Amino acid sequence: MSETFDWAMLRGRARVARAIRDFFDARGFLEVETPVRIPAPANEAFLEPPPSGGRWLRTSPELHMKRLLAAGSGPIYQMGPCFRANERGRRHNPEFTLLEWYRPGAGIAALYRDVADLVSAVLGRPHVPRVFRVTDLYREVAGWDPLAAWDEDRFDEDMALKIEPALPREGLVYLVDYPAPAAALARLDPADPRVAERFEAYLGGMEIANGYGELTDAAEQRRRFEATIAMRRARGLPTYPLDEPFLEALPRLPPTAGIALGVDRLAMVAAGATDIAQVRPFCDR
Repeated sequence: MSETFDWAMLRGRARVARAIRDFFDARGFLEVETPVRIPAPANEAFLEPPPSGGRWLRTSPELHMKRLLAAGSGPIYQMGPCFRANERGRRHNPEFTLLEWYRPGAGIAALYRDVADLVSAVLGRPHVPRVFRVTDLYREVAGWDPLAAWDEDRFDEDMALKIEPALPREGLVYLVDYPAPAAALARLDPADPRVAERFEAYLGGMEIANGYGELTDAAEQRRRFEATIAMRRARGLPTYPLDEPFLEALPRLPPTAGIALGVDRLAMVAAGATDIAQVRPFCDR
């Protein structure tokens, strides 16, 4: 029996990918490709990299891309497959396509402009973001202040069940000024070290991107990774080796802003799709 596919949707996805490459090529970014199967994934609180014969499939190309930046690459981008075990649903697939880009010498405000300009270019109409401070939303919607009394489990639960459902369903939205413990690889805001230089972008009510002013302090990064390892071990979760080549290169990383954007989700918005399976021809269901 022959298979059937929604060719119009897949052509639309191809147009999104082409528009992304045109956008970054026109701005002088170098497209790079880094390993998909890696010896040491980043130790993050609740991201699970699938094992692959003594190594792991990457959840993000971040650590290798930062080694390129530390070696003097200049602005770079990459679009390719990433993997997160046990993530399935209308907006999730264990294998997905991630776009990641970095601007050395830039602050997080450059990413605010990049995302708005990229979304406008891909969708063919201007998008001006509405901006909300995370702590303001938690006080108003969830009834507590995560800066005053940090609670990771409560923060994550309220984000999913209270904050995200309260966001505007139309247009582009930025959540900014995340509490410092909620940003494992980000710089702290020098004006208020209780918050990190992190923001998330939502489009049509769906989270599409996560951006950082990148941490360049290797000792602090090691401390954060080790704290996450201890937390995961206490919860009975698997832990992963530290990426020593990444930590060794980190002091040479220039001040940098970087962001990851879900290509499948951007393609969903462009196509008016309601399920990731509509824009990926083979989903793991």
